[in-house]
Amino acid sequence: MGQVDILTGIERRRHWRAEEKQALVAAAFAPGAVVADVAQQADVRPSQLYRWRRELRHSAGFAEVLVTQLPGIAGTASAAVIEISLGDMQIRLPGTASPDLAAAILSALVRR
Repeated sequence: MGQVDILTGIERRRHWRAEEKQALVAAAFAPGAVVADVAQQADVRPSQLYRWRRELRHSAGFAEVLVTQLPGIAGTASAAVIEISLGDMQIRLPGTASPDLAAAILSALVRR
């Protein structure tokens, strides 16, 4: 038998802390994850996770990072590029850049 939650009083919506939203979005969009499965486990709709992801992209603490190959030099490990899109800014770093360097650049951009 399933569980039933009875909400009483004036407030009938759940409130999610920012940390909870970030954790659920990270879990839902991790490589190999299925958004619908994560949403079902958290008892939210998949569209809610997509909305939170969109909201987090616009906040200072979340940036989309893509690793791609440079055109014309495919197949070499040194050709990997880290592309960081933060709002209207785009930064490209060599794939061999250290995580500390990428973090420092992101911190500087966020402080702008």
